Amino acid sequence: MSLPCSDQSIRPKKMKSASLPRGVEALRCWCGDLCKVKEVEDFSYWLGVKFFMCTNYEYDPPESISAYIRPPSPPPLCMYYRWIDTEMPDWAGTEIRERGRRAWASWDLEERREKAEAEEKAA
Repeated sequence: MSLPCSDQSIRPKKMKSASLPRGVEALRCWCGDLCKVKEVEDFSYWLGVKFFMCTNYEYDPPESISAYIRPPSPPPLCMYYRWIDTEMPDWAGTEIRERGRRAWASWDLEERREKAEAEEKAA
């Protein structure tokens, strides 16, 4: 049996605060504090999935003033997290398919544009 947070490789990097789903009881982590509920914002297989996270779990990342400057953060105090949902919500699956469709359409348009420019130069 593995611990709920033993696989830190799938720990979400981008998350937002969320509400506790109906019928789910709040948990306490190893610190004894009530866990907070978060929702994954990473564009990944976990998009939209909710999970419990210790209130002392690293930190809620401070706002960055630049993409290259990351504000200092405190060290992790408690690494507890546990997934609430086991499946991606329908809206997240739709979002992933739509983003994929738009990416392929954009790539196809760029390919056609480059081909047309090459033919124009050759003529």
